[in-house]
Amino acid sequence: MIFNSPQQIMHGLGCLNENTFKLSKLNLNRVLIITDSNILKVGIIAKVTDLLLDSDITIFSDIPPEPALEDLVACVDVIKKGNFDCIVAIGGGSVLDVAKAGRVCAKSNKTIEELFGENLVDNAGIPLIAIPTTAGTGSECTAISIFSVGDMKKGIVSKYLLPELSIVSPEMTLSCPPNITAASGVDALVHAIESYTSNNATPMTDALAIKAVSLIANSIVKAYTYPDDLAARESMATGSMLAGLSFGNAGVGAVHALAYPLGGKYHLPHGVSNALLLPFVLKYNITLSTLVKFTDIAEAMGLETPADDMSDKGKLHHVSETLISHLHGLCRAVNIPEKISDLVPLEDIDVEYMTTEAMKVERLLRNNPYKMTHDDVRSIYLATV
Repeated sequence: MIFNSPQQIMHGLGCLNENTFKLSKLNLNRVLIITDSNILKVGIIAKVTDLLLDSDITIFSDIPPEPALEDLVACVDVIKKGNFDCIVAIGGGSVLDVAKAGRVCAKSNKTIEELFGENLVDNAGIPLIAIPTTAGTGSECTAISIFSVGDMKKGIVSKYLLPELSIVSPEMTLSCPPNITAASGVDALVHAIESYTSNNATPMTDALAIKAVSLIANSIVKAYTYPDDLAARESMATGSMLAGLSFGNAGVGAVHALAYPLGGKYHLPHGVSNALLLPFVLKYNITLSTLVKFTDIAEAMGLETPADDMSDKGKLHHVSETLISHLHGLCRAVNIPEKISDLVPLEDIDVEYMTTEAMKVERLLRNNPYKMTHDDVRSIYLATV
């Protein structure tokens, strides 16, 4: 059993301070900071640059919310020209994904396109420090980067993508807008649920995932409603990190597989795509064989669980109805739409295309506890329209 994680993780309130970078023992003479234009505008990047006064800093901020292959290529060009000692990524999952992939692509003997897939990266690349500004993607703890390639999402998957240091500071998420707090928070909840019920789950990933479910489900509405609540922000940041560590090893399943063509074709935020699909996928995944795990999830969310003397079918119905209803309500509470047609014109929704493309995401579908057929996937998409 192998467990992959960043070499070091610093987390919690106050973890980003004058000693943080000294403790990393990384060469910080020539530093490339990768971020996005919004992070640059709100000024929180100074919380990092003020601690790197002895470093020669270059900033690259041309990262869009849902990066495509072309954005990765542009970043790699900057890295290749700079002779940098270290990369510091400050941002949400998009920024972290570009930095993780960019640091290995820039040093690879292969073309960027040849690195898409599993375990095709041939070197560790430039040392990387990852600092998330959302509680969300868990990208600071995972060995995968996702990009739009045409109308589809594709990933580079390799242990070499894992940062040398991840700094999970709740204070860095305070400027996160409510809509991103909601979408990224539900994304993290999906990571926790899917990794807990994954066919590749282990006792270690289970422990991380179920704690993440509890932290996220019980703090997301407060973080969304009261964005300055540091306790809620800390719970979300910690939950996202734990979920990242869990799904980075156990994997995710059908929710993500179906979200890839939805996000790729219609350019919906990844967290929103996951939120739209989660309750509908769970209708298939909650079976007698998965009842214990989904009961654990309901309990971690603080929901009423079935009585011991109830029949197995009664317990199954109770857990399914209670959990799915609660997740619909949770998404409503943070203003995430429940239907694809709330975001995409009905006449533009191509269910057959999405179904065909989702069935190609075998890397994720094989993790799912219920074996999805083409008809199952099509039915899920139709239910979300």
